[in-house]
Amino acid sequence: MVEHVAVTDGTRTLVVVRERIAGRNTHDPVPRTVTPGEFAEARGLVEQWPADYVFVETAPGMPCRVTTGPGGIAPLYVAHDQTSLHGSWDMADLAEHATGLSPREVARLLIYRPRYSTETVFRGIHRVTERATAIYGGHLYVHYPEPVLHSGPRELDPNADVLGAFVDAMDDALDLRPLDPTTVLHLTGGFDSGTVGTRLAERYPDRFSTATLLIGGPGRAHQIRRRAEILKTLPFAEPDHVVDAVEHAPLSPECARVQGELISPYEEPLHRPFSKLTEALSDAGARVVVTGLGGDEMVALSQAEYPHKSMGDVSDELPWIGARARAALEYADDGIAPPATANSMTLLSLETTAPVLMRSGIWPLHPFADPGMVQLGEWLPMHWRELKQLQRKRLASLGLSPDVTESRARESFAEVVQHTLTTVARPQFARMLHDGSPLFEEKLVDPDGLRAAVRRLADGSYCEDGDAQLLEVLDLHYAAAAFL
Repeated sequence: MVEHVAVTDGTRTLVVVRERIAGRNTHDPVPRTVTPGEFAEARGLVEQWPADYVFVETAPGMPCRVTTGPGGIAPLYVAHDQTSLHGSWDMADLAEHATGLSPREVARLLIYRPRYSTETVFRGIHRVTERATAIYGGHLYVHYPEPVLHSGPRELDPNADVLGAFVDAMDDALDLRPLDPTTVLHLTGGFDSGTVGTRLAERYPDRFSTATLLIGGPGRAHQIRRRAEILKTLPFAEPDHVVDAVEHAPLSPECARVQGELISPYEEPLHRPFSKLTEALSDAGARVVVTGLGGDEMVALSQAEYPHKSMGDVSDELPWIGARARAALEYADDGIAPPATANSMTLLSLETTAPVLMRSGIWPLHPFADPGMVQLGEWLPMHWRELKQLQRKRLASLGLSPDVTESRARESFAEVVQHTLTTVARPQFARMLHDGSPLFEEKLVDPDGLRAAVRRLADGSYCEDGDAQLLEVLDLHYAAAAFL
């Protein structure tokens, strides 16, 4: 799914790592010597590549430049010392460069108000956001790109075939990259992964197998029932890989975070069950996973269309937020990246998913984050986006029952988080409070407030709004303890 090419004119070098494109031969990765004119032409073509990429430019007496593409499929973190620039999609590779905690970024994550920017939880480690350029010549500067312009809903022609345009946009996104039987469809039973998965099954009968994590709570039976109907109606391949997220709960003793491994705080919050599923897919020979990430944002309603409370307010329900974190939140929106083609929340979601998959040799694909899909979502009138009518009507057109297409039941991992916090996490909080934490030392988490919140968990009075954020406290605690 990935290739790299390199050229040099004997002085300057250009190294490109990019996604492969369907129908094109792969290139020899050995650096090719070209004329200065050919080098300039190659440099001009790099950013016209229709999929994602990263490229590195060097020249004598000039800073090294590392530029990312627009897709954000794999994160890129960089760090430097006096002589070298280091980069990786796995933050663990840069752990030795972490010099402390960023109060503002930790505060953003503690209150569930993430922001897409060059800043990470660790001072000394930086994120190169989409289309940004890291410039290094002894000192590091990350330059943001120009903002991508977006448009709003358009008036539809009375004869507009919206579902046909939706299918065409999906096909364009799916046909761009090579897919073979090593591809697995992440089929949760929800509208987004269901829409993409059923389209691939419709086009390529019995070619692609499926996978999912089972949720807990009241939505679990509904998830199982909806998936069963989808799998029966469309020609998917065997096997169906299913991992129970309650049985393999986050922060269980086997969890990499709990065991002290170098796991980035941006990686999948449900790290244990997601890793378990990824291991099963890798063992079965999977090399690509197609997801439904970005589907929420594609059809999201604006504040003007649906006034709603923003994520991440500090309230009395979060008594563990430390004084330094509260002060830093005044600047939570400073220094963030400009608008990209994909929504910033989509880009942050892709960042959580990629490292676990890539460590197992699996490349993620996210059709809903494709520029054509994003633009279609922007242009659609509200009545096509509200309550995901676009996805619902597409699934209904395949003959799926109202149990699948008209579902109002909530299917989320909220109950998995609750189970984790009220069982395996409680002794971990006790150890954290007894042994201390970098979060306490930096006054980012207040130990007295945390103790009161943990006591409430023990009383059986769990409240999702507020208590669920406690999972982030432990994720950040384990990351800080491992990296610093």
